[in-house]
Amino acid sequence: MEEELTLDLRDIFHIIKKRMRMIILITLACTMVSGIVSFYLIKPTYEANTSIIVGKPEGTSKTQTEYNDVMLYQKLIQTYQEIATSRVVADQTANILGNAYTAEAIQKAVTVTPQTDTQILNIKATNGDPVEAAKISSAVSKAFTEQSKIVFPTGGDIQVMDTASVPISPVSPNKNMNLAIAFLIGLMGSMGLAFVLEMMDRTIKTEDEVERYIGVPIIGMIPREGAR
Repeated sequence: MEEELTLDLRDIFHIIKKRMRMIILITLACTMVSGIVSFYLIKPTYEANTSIIVGKPEGTSKTQTEYNDVMLYQKLIQTYQEIATSRVVADQTANILGNAYTAEAIQKAVTVTPQTDTQILNIKATNGDPVEAAKISSAVSKAFTEQSKIVFPTGGDIQVMDTASVPISPVSPNKNMNLAIAFLIGLMGSMGLAFVLEMMDRTIKTEDEVERYIGVPIIGMIPREGAR
């Protein structure tokens, strides 16, 4: 019957101490690679945001608004979200920007999301240049407000609440997060490798290991030839 292999705290600390150099080197290597990729290889991405508020449709009475308030604004927000991401808005945005971008590029760069439990739409534009990100977000909001009155004239009252400003810091890559994740992966991976190597190593190298694995006391030692 094979002997069951168990580890106590002393064994764990012994393995970590024994393989400490390897653990440190692998952890540092993973962290350094992540730092090089995050700081020098991945291009930063900036995000500019415009907030638009949607009011009640014109001609809606107070009684009707109170009775259908929740459903009314939910449908309006969903409708305007689709309009903001439509091709017609992207085409007009491209015209506003002097055709510096195609309609497809604008649609890929722009995300329109409603704020939960509000009548507010957020138009976010991402770009490698912070100034361009702000320009795209502003142009989309302008095209959206103009086109929505054409394609949905019976809709709600649309007003720009917060205009897009030039972002100062990029939204990606998150350098600190990348370094922390790489450090943890390197640490956990190197420690796991240390335990695997230790389990595969069946040789006995010290007096303590003789007593630990064989269970007999040491009564003498034979010196290596030439040792003093």
